[in-house]
Parts: sequence; C-alpha cells; structure tokens
Amino acid sequence: MKIRGAEVLLKCMTEQGVDTVFGYPGGTVLPIYDALYSSGEITHILTAHEQGATHAADGYARSTGKVGVVIVTSGPGATNTVTGIATAYRDSVPIVVFTGQVPLNLLGKDSFQEVDIVDITASITKKNYIVKNAEELPCIVREAFKVAASGRPGPVVVDIPKDIQELEVDYEPEINSCAVPEESEKELYDLDKAIDMINNSERPVIYSGGGSVISGAEKELMELVEKTDSPITCSLMGIGAFPGNHKNYMGMVGMHGNPCSNYAVSNCDLLIAIGARFSDRVISKVEAFAPKAKIIHIDIDLKEFGKNISEDISIRGDVREVLQRMNGKLKNANHEKWMNRIKEWKEQEEDPFKENCRLSPKLIMNSLYKITKGDCIITTEVGQNQIWTAQYFKFLKPRRFISSGGLGTMGYGLGASIGVSVGNPGKKVINVAGDGSFKMNSTELATVAKYKLPIVQLLLNNHALGMVHQWQDMFYNKRFSYTEFENDVDFMKLGKAYGIETFKIESNDQVEKILMKALNLNKPVIVECVINREERVHPIVPPGAAITEIIR
Repeated sequence: MKIRGAEVLLKCMTEQGVDTVFGYPGGTVLPIYDALYSSGEITHILTAHEQGATHAADGYARSTGKVGVVIVTSGPGATNTVTGIATAYRDSVPIVVFTGQVPLNLLGKDSFQEVDIVDITASITKKNYIVKNAEELPCIVREAFKVAASGRPGPVVVDIPKDIQELEVDYEPEINSCAVPEESEKELYDLDKAIDMINNSERPVIYSGGGSVISGAEKELMELVEKTDSPITCSLMGIGAFPGNHKNYMGMVGMHGNPCSNYAVSNCDLLIAIGARFSDRVISKVEAFAPKAKIIHIDIDLKEFGKNISEDISIRGDVREVLQRMNGKLKNANHEKWMNRIKEWKEQEEDPFKENCRLSPKLIMNSLYKITKGDCIITTEVGQNQIWTAQYFKFLKPRRFISSGGLGTMGYGLGASIGVSVGNPGKKVINVAGDGSFKMNSTELATVAKYKLPIVQLLLNNHALGMVHQWQDMFYNKRFSYTEFENDVDFMKLGKAYGIETFKIESNDQVEKILMKALNLNKPVIVECVINREERVHPIVPPGAAITEIIR
C-alpha cells in the first residue's frame, strides 16, 4: 500500500500505541498537520510554544509511563525544543520529538528556517535521525520509539525533510520489529556477594533514585526495606518510589536532605544504591560521603558505575528484576538498635519556619497533603518551591512528583502539568511554582484555558528568584544582584486575561479554606501565595561541604 510519508508517520505512531501528541505547526510540517486534520486516532494538543510542547510531552511520559510525542517545524521551532529535550535526557524520560526540515535539495544551503537539529541535539539524545530516504521512514519511526523506551529511557529526535513527508511510501503494518542494538548486560555475578554483604550488615541504608520509579519497583523496594529492616532515603528523582509516610522513610539525602538521612548515610556500614546516579547535589564532598560504608550500586546504565563515586559491588540490570532476585535470597533481618538511632535523629529535626511566619510554605504543603490525602499529581518549577514540595508533601506512590531534577529547568512545571493533566484525566493536578519560574513560560496558561484543563497553579510568590536570592544571602554577603522583583506582574489580572479563576492567600489562616475551594472547582485556577522574601529552604549543605555540615 502506497501512502504519503506524513500518513506513514501517523500510522507508525498509532502502531506504537500513541494516541496523544503535543506540538505547534509550521511550514516544514504542513504535510503532517494536513494528515492530522483527517486523523481520528491521534489527539493533538496545541501548545503556546514549542518548549511548552516538549515539557508537556515530558510530563505526560513521566506520569503515565508511556512515550511522549512532540511535532514541531524546522529552524526556530526545532531549536525551541532543545531545553525540553535536555531536561528529558538528564532525567531519563522517554520522548520522541519529530522535527520538520527543509527539503533535501535545500539542505546545507542556509535555507529559510534550516538548522542542523541532529548535530545540535547529539549530546542530549539517546539517538537521533534525519530521514533521507522515504522508504526508511517506517523503520526509523518504529526504532525511535523502541530506543526511547528501552533500557535507560530518554529522548530521541527524528528530523523529517518536507519532501520526505510528501513522497509516497510503501507501508505495511509492523509484523517484525526493527532491530534495536542493545549493549550486552553485565551478568549478575556479584549478586551472591551482595546478598552476603547485606545479610552481614549491622547499619544498612537503602538509597533509592529515579531508576526505582522508572522501573516500577515500588513493591520490590518495600519488600527489600522490610526484609532488611533498613531505613530508606531517596534522591529528588526517587521521590514516590517508597511511601513518604512509612516509618522507615527518612526523606531526601544531600544538599537539601533531611538531617536524619544525611547522618544515616554518613554512619551506615552499607549503602545500597538503587537506580541512582550519585548526583553532586547528593554526595557533595566526595571523600566524606558514606565514609564508613561498603557500597552496592544497582543500575541499568553501565556508564553510571564509578562515574561519581567508587562502589564495592556493581550490578547492572533492570532495578525491578534485580530486586526480585535479591529479595528471594535475603534473610529477614532485625536492626533494632540501628532503627532506634534513626528514630532519635528524626525526633531531633527542627521546623525551619518560625511560629510567627506570616505564610509558611510548610503549612501550605501540609495542608495540600491533608486535603488531597496524597491522591494527586504535583508538578513543580525549579527553586525553593521545588524543594519545599519535596521536603513537606508526603508522596505515597511513584509518578506523582513530576519535576526537573538533573537540568533544573525553570519554566518546566506549567508545561509539564499540561501533559500530566491530558494523560491522567480525572486526577487532581497541581503545579507548584515560584514567581520567577512561572513568568518564564506563563504563556502556556493559554493552553490550560483552551483545553479547560483543571490544573491548580499554586504560585509561591516571594517577589524574588528565591533560591538564587538565598545563595546571595548566605554565600555572597547579601549582595542581591538582580534577584529581587517588585510587583511587576499582577497574577490575579493575568489569570483573568486567560479566563482563569484566581485566588490570593496572604496568611496562614486562609490556606486550608482557599486550597479546598480551588481544588473542588475542577477547572483551571491560579492560587497566589504571598511568601515573605526572607523565607529560606532549610536544611542546606554548603556547596563542597560534607553532607553532615548542615545549616538548619
């Protein structure tokens, strides 16, 4: 059967289970959009900006476990996706970005809206392609989805010249999958040695990263914690893989980790790292990280072993599968003395917000948890708002905390919340934002309004670039260079401009009532919370210090 390349693209996407794409039309993708016009199988979400489309596909992928899809035009349309692609790459998120390209005969001639997006994105994708032979289009599209979702997930770019989209191509539904080259997995020959090490440990700590979420290993992680009678900590990306209200859970570790987590890691005799990459924000001063511990590292990506920290045992494989094998061999342990010490550290933790705090971020997060009972999905922007959410909201399930970790992309949360809402109809979705991040991509409010997405934008407005302002306060002698804002945006009027209902919270006694009202409306809402500029994220470990050198 011969059909146009653009139609082949849509049929191949449908084969891969795609029912939703995010994008923005332009000259070099007109054939694709023409095919979409009569397609009844794929829903297209038109965003306000290509970066917003990429973040939306990312949020869709993180929250559903499916591959997110983006369609944009060439030139500036393609380059506008770069930040979103890099965000997905750093956090191992499977998205496929289809970019239009000028016709083959115009390539390399500085043609109108021509950029080499393949070279531009080479370092921030798992793989990328430019289709120069129309007959190869079906196999490339199918392979792109498999590459994005297999092994350690990540973004893939497929650049399709306009004439390839218009040419007729032989299309047959997929019968035999296109071959995807895979690295040979390291055998689990160290598993028995790891079992012995765990069984003989007296002060174990489990450190869970984003790989536990991606792998769907929450059941196996719970079994490991219970069998080993161990405390568990997590990275920012690992939040939700283990219930935040469990007695063995200590919270995050590292720069903004709970003191209990940092002390436990620094005093344990065994650290079991699961699907974690030992980010600099976790380990800080390398030689002082887990100094008394043997380290077992379980990860699917061979490149992560020994990259940031030296481990004693490296086990490559899917986290869930490795834990299943491990749990089947482990003895039931009792570490009563160690767990009592963990309990003491937890009890010594202090509330960083004073009783006279005009509006407490901790109270806001606690109230949000109380009202929702944890049954919601929260996206965040980047900065203080992100860390307050991670510290104080108890995430009970995986894929409920959606945030830019590795790249720290301001402007991420609003776009991501669109993808989350589209991918999870009926679920309460809240985007926690700071005013600096929110202003970066607030044009996506148009998308929220257009599709009537019932997202609550919880805007923590401290009239500053909060985290940068905090660092200037603590480490740059209070020289607040270009980080303080005045009332430059009336967010109440901004919401009304888009037809979005707005509320303002200015004191602690307003929090629960207004949040409850906003969440019950089941339509787009902005809730602006006026936070004192002097409120800080605590605890914090100064850069380069040991994680026990905590400023509270």
